[in-house]
Amino acid sequence: MAETKREIERKYEATGDDVRLPDLTRVAGVASVVDKGVAELDAVYYDTPDLRLAAHSLTLRRRTGGDDAGWHLKFPVATGIRDEIRAPLSPALPRTLAALLRSRVRDTQLAPVVRLLSSRDVRHLLDEHGALLAEVSVDAVRAERLTPPRAPEPPAAASWTEIEVELADDVDPALLDRVGKRLRKAGLRPSASASKLARALAQTGTVPPAQESVGVREPTAGSHVLDYLRAQRDALVALDPAVRRDLPDSVHQMRVATRRLRSAFKSYGKVLDRTVTDPVGEELKWLAGELGVDRDQEVLTERLQSRIAALPRTLLLGPVRGRLRIWSTARRGGSRRKTLAVLDSKRYLVLLDTLDALLDGPPLRPAAGRPVADVVPKAVIREYDRLAGRIAHALALDPGVPRDLAMHDARKAAKRARYAAEAAAPALGGPAKKFAKRMKAVQTVLGDHQDSVVAREALRGLAVQAHLAGESAFTWGLLYGQEAATAAERERELPEVWAKASRPALRERLMA
Repeated sequence: MAETKREIERKYEATGDDVRLPDLTRVAGVASVVDKGVAELDAVYYDTPDLRLAAHSLTLRRRTGGDDAGWHLKFPVATGIRDEIRAPLSPALPRTLAALLRSRVRDTQLAPVVRLLSSRDVRHLLDEHGALLAEVSVDAVRAERLTPPRAPEPPAAASWTEIEVELADDVDPALLDRVGKRLRKAGLRPSASASKLARALAQTGTVPPAQESVGVREPTAGSHVLDYLRAQRDALVALDPAVRRDLPDSVHQMRVATRRLRSAFKSYGKVLDRTVTDPVGEELKWLAGELGVDRDQEVLTERLQSRIAALPRTLLLGPVRGRLRIWSTARRGGSRRKTLAVLDSKRYLVLLDTLDALLDGPPLRPAAGRPVADVVPKAVIREYDRLAGRIAHALALDPGVPRDLAMHDARKAAKRARYAAEAAAPALGGPAKKFAKRMKAVQTVLGDHQDSVVAREALRGLAVQAHLAGESAFTWGLLYGQEAATAAERERELPEVWAKASRPALRERLMA
């Protein structure tokens, strides 16, 4: 069974051979320093032959010795902060950790790349009540290369000593600043390497030498669009383990990355050949749909919970909260299992490989070689015109199911126009950002309208369930009426929001 620990730490190194810790009881808040002895650690680090994990600051090791022997997988969160996922010691990589690496590793074999032998001298910093504040360790490290060298004539091993300060759980990170200040006064300096692994790879020649800069080149429409697509592909891959870990908003963000990829393929069809990208877009549509089962249920449940919370208790007739909880749990459990099954499927892995191949050898059309300003603004305007037609059609219909469907189509068009503008923003700057902001405002109104449509469907189903169980359906009907009123309000609001978004000046600045 894997467990996760948030690791907040800083590393230091000495300027000379003599490594001595200063008196850390002089750090504000530290009442005592307890010597915990020396532990001998033996860690083997694994990666793909092309060091795919190290390239993205991921760390996978199998370590013996110390009080946390086992398999450790670390994900970067921010500078000096990582999530360490631990699994019990076993000969082979545990399946729980292998799954978290699948989007990056896929079918590539993991193999040992570096072995680190560390003699760790540990001290605990305690407050006046004896509670642990931080662990300070002086690590004498020896790194041994386990793969063929990538640099000419590198050493097979390297040795160094470093100081690591790791914050205890629920302790103010400001303590690290105070400890660091004390260490720097004693002649220690922040480590130049983000981790032991990074230093070991660099000093044993396991990391490829840095490529020389080829200078700044004038971007083309093709290079601009490809940069955007690669960023979305990278986001998709990076979010995979977050979804598996059920981190907040991860499913939504992963779904957004799939939608942005698919939208860009369509919006920038003058740059990339759609006979090649459309089949990939269909697979992205499949993935977004599968992810949507989980995300849509989460959004819907939150919406209904907030509606119920806003009602006076006198209007809650029957076991309303209990029925919603049972309904949501049943649907959420099934959708969660389905999401994980999709991420483990062969079809999903083929999609990732296909995206890589497409971006490595893009099907560029002639317009790809033209300047950004000649191609990209026109693509955004085409999406705007498409949206304008759908808005006009929706507003011309009477309230009812046809208008609901038309507004949903307009919402999808607004999202595509927004994504096209966001993709253009790095090159076009402020005008594209403002255009995207206006499209988002339209999307928000249309999105809330669609959410009310979906909520009414769910409320009707809950009312039927309550009635068949002999419960009062009054509260569900009341909530249904509130959602109908919300939809009507959004329909009244849309013309004004669209009027602001469709001002001619927005288009003119975009084309300037």
